[in-house]
Amino acid sequence: MKTLLLFAVGTFATCVVAAERPNVLFILADDLGWRDLSVEGSTFYESPNIDRIARSGMRFTQGYAGCQVCSPSRASIMLGKTPARHGITDWIGAAEGTAWNRNTRLLPAKYVHALPSEDTSLAESFQEAGYRTFFAGKWHLGDKGSFPEDHGFEINVGGHHRGSPPGGFFAPYNNPKMTDGPAGESLPLRLGRETAKFIDGHAKEPFFAYLSFYSVHAPIQSTKHLWAKYRDKASKLPTPDHRFIVDRTSPVRQVQDHPVYAGMIEAMDDAVGIALAALDRNGLTDNTIIVFTSDNGGVSAGDGKATSNLPLRGGKGRQWEGGIREPYHISWPGVVAPGSTCDVPVTGADFFPTLLAMTGQNARPEQHVDGVNLVPLLKGGSIANRPLFWHYPHYGNQGGEPSAIIRDGDWKLIHYYEDGRDELYNLAADAGEQTDVAAANTERATALRHRLDMWLAETGAQMPVPNPKFSEQRWQNEQLQTRQQALPGLESQARDFLQPDYAPRGWWGSEN
Repeated sequence: MKTLLLFAVGTFATCVVAAERPNVLFILADDLGWRDLSVEGSTFYESPNIDRIARSGMRFTQGYAGCQVCSPSRASIMLGKTPARHGITDWIGAAEGTAWNRNTRLLPAKYVHALPSEDTSLAESFQEAGYRTFFAGKWHLGDKGSFPEDHGFEINVGGHHRGSPPGGFFAPYNNPKMTDGPAGESLPLRLGRETAKFIDGHAKEPFFAYLSFYSVHAPIQSTKHLWAKYRDKASKLPTPDHRFIVDRTSPVRQVQDHPVYAGMIEAMDDAVGIALAALDRNGLTDNTIIVFTSDNGGVSAGDGKATSNLPLRGGKGRQWEGGIREPYHISWPGVVAPGSTCDVPVTGADFFPTLLAMTGQNARPEQHVDGVNLVPLLKGGSIANRPLFWHYPHYGNQGGEPSAIIRDGDWKLIHYYEDGRDELYNLAADAGEQTDVAAANTERATALRHRLDMWLAETGAQMPVPNPKFSEQRWQNEQLQTRQQALPGLESQARDFLQPDYAPRGWWGSEN
């Protein structure tokens, strides 16, 4: 009888502990830039629901993605490792090695094409801890055998091998992992509703829900209603002298006034609101950790050239701050002070150990090798100083150059693989990375470069190799053509979107 009583008491205690475990709603945007939210300083885009997450918790002002393109960053969140270590160093599907046919000085390094099965993913850790796990949206971490359901997600809605939505942002979706909705249905709103449905169905169980948007990746698509709203808003802005400049290798957008892209942000924000409303109506808001972030910088060059990351330089695919700095918000009711900010540099690999600690799970130091537990920061304390590293031995479709990066304190060194040069920036004095101070700080540059080289060797980072077919003359001609022809065409296209009689071109959806 005593044994039975102890068993019953023990079981009751376990149930109480389980009931008190916080839920997790992890929201990941695709290609959303650091300044693409009103809470982060945009005066053109509108994001009240995402702003609510930021204002209910901590906003990290120095938050980074693991890479300047999507798949590597997404893998770093899932594994707690940097791309150099887990091996997915480019977006999955990009050409590599001798399959590369662009006229570049180097052949991009080979990379891993699926989330390694031998690793324990973040979702698998939650599943082992008794959480219900759910995934909706973009995966892009492998093909058959490496889908979300193969890495710890009990339910998968829409996650497959493609990085962009195969049918665009309105039904029919042509997505093998999601049933079609009525013609014209909005993809982000559908993903928000699927997430809300999961929350409604599992409100009495601890859950880990991962809402991974395809938004705001290309194709740039919206509804006519939202286009008209933001076209009217843009018409009240001062007319810029130019919307694009050529920054070294590619035209880069300088102004936030693209009405279709703004509509995409609003649609995604509305979808976030649908998920938050599900937490509210189930009484779960005070017991749910919410994370919001993005996988790389905003697309200021390439893929529609739809936004500007100024005052940060560059964007998606590029090695400057605009390519890797992200919105990075964590809400933890009852623990994190609402409206708090933190300027300590943090990165995507940190989510793994942080979420384990927040939900009472044991750390997995052999797995999240490169991540750091941010709970002390969330509670107003500090963590040990550490450098952050990036390795991208590829050419970005947006003009990015093969490079490696170290950030240590306010100092950031970029090492370029094409010619071995180093650039050094003091981000506290020069957030826009306009002045290379390597020549004036040779000892610091040398020390940072040495530390970067040691890290690359320690992680076994794969390197690009010389391209035997490279033509310098052809490259010079291509750059000249960019300056003489691309800029005028882009300026004209940007003005077209703002004309009141602009004719739809097959990308309007019917659901606002």
